[in-house]
Amino acid sequence: MPTSHTSETPAASSSAAAVAEALAMPPSPKGEPAGERGSWRRGGASGPSAPPEVHPGRSTGRFGKVLRRPERIPAPLLCLTAMFLVQTGIALSKPLFGPLGVSGTTFLRLGFAAVILLAVTRPKLRGKRPRDLAAAALLGMASAGMTFLFAGAIDRLPMGTAATIEFLGPLAVALVFARRASHLLWALLAAAGVALLTLLGEGDGGGSLDPVGLLYAFGAAACYALYILFTDKVGAAFQGFQGLAVSMTVGALTLAPFGLGQAWHGLTVPEASPVALLAAVAGVSLLLPVIPYALEMTALRRMPQRVFSVLVSLEPAVSALVGLVVLGQLLGAPQLAGIGCVVAASVGATLTGRR
Repeated sequence: MPTSHTSETPAASSSAAAVAEALAMPPSPKGEPAGERGSWRRGGASGPSAPPEVHPGRSTGRFGKVLRRPERIPAPLLCLTAMFLVQTGIALSKPLFGPLGVSGTTFLRLGFAAVILLAVTRPKLRGKRPRDLAAAALLGMASAGMTFLFAGAIDRLPMGTAATIEFLGPLAVALVFARRASHLLWALLAAAGVALLTLLGEGDGGGSLDPVGLLYAFGAAACYALYILFTDKVGAAFQGFQGLAVSMTVGALTLAPFGLGQAWHGLTVPEASPVALLAAVAGVSLLLPVIPYALEMTALRRMPQRVFSVLVSLEPAVSALVGLVVLGQLLGAPQLAGIGCVVAASVGATLTGRR
């Protein structure tokens, strides 16, 4: 994505400005976390978020005008763009699993993302309570587990199947905090979707799904649920993306014992092209998480939580579409029906959650 503000097209300039706006956002109010994968606002207001502050001296002159341009872009469009970028980044990570390994690719991607976020946000840890730092560390470990396990899942399963199973994590959190017995129907619908995926779904070769891949996917779902719960605490304690920068750094360090050796081996074998591999990993790290999360953060500040949650519910379907276009993964009728059940359950639980 271009970063110059002098010769860009209007669309590219607006997208870049959306990233800049999100990275410069003011502190999140209690219950509206600023976290990875689009945040979770369990106790947020049902109306649109307040517009971003413009701080004197920080966004004046031409840069200040640039920061205000994203307001012209519809927030749902920012959210959908971020979703497609996330899934495209995941799909483009898969070819790197061969030379660098799953853990090596994941470690390098988180490492690049951590360096970028640390350089941009420069988190201030002085004065933070130990419980806030501990929450950021736990969020980083949950993020590392979620990222690594999901990478292992898509290495063995179709993207749409893996993403749908992983999405059971946030759906489970939504149902746990539900106040109505009728939400049991949505849980049963989601369970039916998972049954269709796991019992009748097929792998890339047309055979049964890899059981290890399924374990990875369910493990990623559990980490996703933990990630959501810790994001709530970190987003309330840190300003803007500072908590994400800290947790991403912890996540990279958590994966270092598993991925550093594998990455080093892949970069140093005689037939390897280390510069090309590192450039590819750096590019993927921009697609996931840096740019899409910044766009999602911008969208969250300008749209109701319920609308955002409904859009996020489409993520398994988006994953299946990107898997088809980028990786040529054609899903069968049972898999498409299973994805549809989980998406419908998530949308239904969201729309009936606060009535």
